[in-house]
Amino acid sequence: MPSKENRELIEHYIEAYNAFDVEGMVQLLHQDIVFRNFANGELNTETRGVEEFKMLAEQSSQIFSSRRQSITSYSAADNQIEVQIDYEGILAVDLPNGLKAGDKLQLEGKSVFEMTDGKLSMIEDYS
Repeated sequence: MPSKENRELIEHYIEAYNAFDVEGMVQLLHQDIVFRNFANGELNTETRGVEEFKMLAEQSSQIFSSRRQSITSYSAADNQIEVQIDYEGILAVDLPNGLKAGDKLQLEGKSVFEMTDGKLSMIEDYS
């Protein structure tokens, strides 16, 4: 089971994400943060460093009118914490894949976190 401090760090990150609080998210990140997003087993996004992450987070926040990640479980292995996530979002814009503004997305996935010096140093999202 992850430490109380690490659970709280992850929970604060998720709360900031759900609130579209990019600055709140960035405050929790290590300066050398690595973020990766995998969809259907393929890497489709990767950022390195706080500035790249912040740019992606700001762009992503424009795509949804609402979004919520809910943690369903935690597990810890080595220096990583894996969090099972239920995700729900309402699109604010039309997407190239045919989804339209107002459509609801519901996904199950997981996020894997690593911490360095009390900050999030790696986040990998899988859906």
